Amino acid sequence: MKPVCSRSRAVGLAAATLVIAAASAHAGEIKVMTSGAFTAAYLELLPRFEQATKNKLVTTATSTGVGADSIASRLHRGEETDVVIVPDSVFDELMKDGRIAAGSRVDLARSEIGIAVKTGAPKPDISSVDGLKRALLKAKSIAYSASVSGQYFSKELVQRLGIADQVLPKAHRIDRERVGAVVARGEAEIGIQQVSELLPVPGIDFVGMLPAEVQRSMIVSAGIPVTAKNPDAGRAFIEFLSSPGAAAVVKKTGLEPLAKVH
Repeated sequence: MKPVCSRSRAVGLAAATLVIAAASAHAGEIKVMTSGAFTAAYLELLPRFEQATKNKLVTTATSTGVGADSIASRLHRGEETDVVIVPDSVFDELMKDGRIAAGSRVDLARSEIGIAVKTGAPKPDISSVDGLKRALLKAKSIAYSASVSGQYFSKELVQRLGIADQVLPKAHRIDRERVGAVVARGEAEIGIQQVSELLPVPGIDFVGMLPAEVQRSMIVSAGIPVTAKNPDAGRAFIEFLSSPGAAAVVKKTGLEPLAKVH
C-alpha cells in the first residue's frame, strides 16, 4: 500500500505546484469572503499560498453572516471581493441574481452537522436517531447557528423527530459568533453546527455527527463575483483550494474534500 500512498502524495504535490505556478503569473491582492464552514481550512491554507506566490490574500469575511452582514447582502451592496466561498444553497441564489461569473463555480468540500458539549461535560449518545432525540429532550439549553445547519435544525430536524414543541423553547439561535463559543462559556448545554465550525473552538468536546438517517450534508462552493478586480488570481486561488495538494488540510478540519486524488 505504501507505494500507492506515495504516488498519491506525489500527484497531489505536483498538482499543487502547477496551481501555484499559475497563481504567480497573476500576482496581486485577492479579496476573499468565506463561509464559517470553510474558514478553518482556508486560514491554514492561506499562508501556504501566500508564501508560494506573490499574492496577498485579504480576508473580508469568515462567516456567511445574517441580515445586512451576510455575504449575499454585502455583494448586493456592491462590496468588492475576488473570491466567494459559501454553502451551495447561497451560491445558487447568488448565481441566480447574476452576482457570480458564469462557469466559475468549483465545489470544494462536503460539510456535515455535529454536536458538541462543554469540555468535561458528559457526552450524550447520539449514535442513533433515538439517542439524538433523547439528548435533545434531556438538554436544558441548546445553541444552534443562524446559517444552514441552524435552519435545518430549527425548521426541519426537530419536526421530523416530533419534538419541536419541547425543544425549540429552550433552543437559542446564535447570530454573531460560533456556537461552540457559547457552549464553552456554559451558556448552552449542547451546541449544534457544522463539524468544521465546532472543531477549532477551545473549551468544548466534540460529541459526534448527526446519525446518517437525519444528517444534512452541505456542499461548500467557491466562485468569482462578476465585480472582481483580480479574477485571474482569484481563479488560481480557487484551483489551489480544490487541488489534491490541499485535500489533507481540508479533511483535517472536519470536511470531506471533493478534489479528485488519484
